[in-house]
Amino acid sequence: MKVKFKKLFVLSILLFVLVACGGGNDNGNGGGLEGSVVIDGSGTVFPLMSKLAEDYMVNEQENVSVEVSRAGTSAGFKKFLVESGGTDFNDASRKIKEEELAKAEELGITVKELKVALDGITIVVNKENDWATELTQQEVIDIFSASAGKKNWSDVREGFPNEPIKTYGPNENHGTYEFFWETILKEQDLVGGINLQQEYSTLVDLVTKDKNAIAFFGYGYYASNKDKLNAVKIDFGDGPVEPTLDTIKEDGAYAPFTRPVFTYLNEGNAQEKPQVLDFAIYAMKSAEAAAAETGFAPLPAEELQTSVDYLEGLKQQ
Repeated sequence: MKVKFKKLFVLSILLFVLVACGGGNDNGNGGGLEGSVVIDGSGTVFPLMSKLAEDYMVNEQENVSVEVSRAGTSAGFKKFLVESGGTDFNDASRKIKEEELAKAEELGITVKELKVALDGITIVVNKENDWATELTQQEVIDIFSASAGKKNWSDVREGFPNEPIKTYGPNENHGTYEFFWETILKEQDLVGGINLQQEYSTLVDLVTKDKNAIAFFGYGYYASNKDKLNAVKIDFGDGPVEPTLDTIKEDGAYAPFTRPVFTYLNEGNAQEKPQVLDFAIYAMKSAEAAAAETGFAPLPAEELQTSVDYLEGLKQQ
């Protein structure tokens, strides 16, 4: 009896260990990964990446913590491009700069650019503004550039009120600022007195409270605040175009104010930390659906699949 009891006891222990080990590899959501994924960067891309992170943690890997912050594109790259302990991803509303790539090479960081969606620079005004419902592309440039000298709305177009224009936008930490200055203003100096802010929520609040306000930022922040702001239709030469998910295309009616948005992956981190690569693959597989839900125009499915294929290939290296 003692021998049989000991055998049964040993078998029970072995069975318990096997079940426990098996449970550690499957959390019921098809995974078993754990650890953290750290993302920073663009405030514009933040809603999209936050949506992907939340869905991933709930539906895919409940033991992985995906932390998403929004220091801004440029500030985010400073956290991404460090010798050790840098972020796993940097979201960006502009392409990485040559000097940032040089810094990555100097540090031995292999950077993978992942294009995730399309965004439209949206010009917004106060709900009480009933005159600047439509502007030409040149009028937008004139309003925000110092050289044009447009101080009052009446300077922009005959019939507009003789009231001071109050300009707002994101500050220099943001890729949106850089895109607007470099691509739309062609590197002209911004108008003096423009109120530049770090937080997009602050910009929304400021425009809401100022009848003479006009601001620029990504379409997503307008889309989530349509009850507080009006979007200006822009005439690029063929009539006024409203920014929408249908018009925001690189070859569409809103093309001059359309830009791709990205997340940049530290490939070394992805190869060392399985959860980072797993999230990257999930994000690119899910970007099309998540984009539309967060105010971005989705990329073509085949373009996203090319990124998925590349990331899947990292598993073999």
